Amino acid sequence: MLSMLKKAAFAAVAFGSIATVAIAGEIKIAGSSTVYPITEAVAEEFRKENADVKVSIAVTGTGGGMKQFVKGEIDICNASRPIKESEIKAAADAGVKFVEIPVAYDALTVVVNQSNDFLKEATVADLKKIWSKDAQGAITKWNQVNPAWPDAPIKLYGPGMDSGTFEYFTEAVNGKAKESRGDFTASEDDNVLVQGVSSDKFALGYFGLAYYVENKDKLRAVAIVNKAGKAVLPSVEATKDGSYNPLSRPLFIYVKADSLAKPEVQKFIKFYLETGADLSKQVGYVPLPDDAYDKLKGRVTEIKTGSIFEGKEQIGVTVEELLTKELKN
Repeated sequence: MLSMLKKAAFAAVAFGSIATVAIAGEIKIAGSSTVYPITEAVAEEFRKENADVKVSIAVTGTGGGMKQFVKGEIDICNASRPIKESEIKAAADAGVKFVEIPVAYDALTVVVNQSNDFLKEATVADLKKIWSKDAQGAITKWNQVNPAWPDAPIKLYGPGMDSGTFEYFTEAVNGKAKESRGDFTASEDDNVLVQGVSSDKFALGYFGLAYYVENKDKLRAVAIVNKAGKAVLPSVEATKDGSYNPLSRPLFIYVKADSLAKPEVQKFIKFYLETGADLSKQVGYVPLPDDAYDKLKGRVTEIKTGSIFEGKEQIGVTVEELLTKELKN
């Protein structure tokens, strides 16, 4: 726990007078390519009034960012999944305490080339048949998945193994995180995946909603058949109402507790929570409800460390439910 003195000092300025104080310094951020568009949008607006603060953001994948974060090497980790139990332990071993901040929801989007005229919708079973570990070397053509689909090679593109998107997708589709066929083009840079799918009629890939929204002119989203048996396209509305399942998930930033003693980090986090809802929507993601951001401001002001996700995905449970549960305990 941070000292009571540090807590009191932060609480006094976190969402008040620091907004008018000129500051300088550096904020080091690394991690998820999915969360990057939100954090970069926040940083871009933040820099306009805080030109003396250097905000550096590296795209390393969630796993790569966490490796740095739990060692205390960066201030903030962008994450497209909750921190794992093993990472919580590694952070504790290194004396790193952290505040977990969910910032938005994402609709993980399955995409095909715009020339693809046969794959309009897919079930989770279809996706598993394509992406399972057993599919490697065995499922190489579209008609092996569905006889109505063409006798043409499947070209697959997806995030690398350090990506939280890879972990979520494999758990939601294959039933186990990181269990996947390995014979696909992998990259931590979602723009590489966009380029791959957009240049091949028979390609298939997946990544966060924001990258699809940004590249709608090059790609087409595939509707996913949900638990109720309805094919639903990814959208802000379908994510909000819960009908786009099971590929909706929360996105996070993790802040090192010691870094909250730095005025530049305090001000940046304050700015993030005040602007993140609008900016996440602008880049193609789904903001949390307003009261969730209010509760998160309280978590930060109190420097409430640890994870409300308990080191694992909480499938079917919302951020708001977990925050409410935390306040009752």
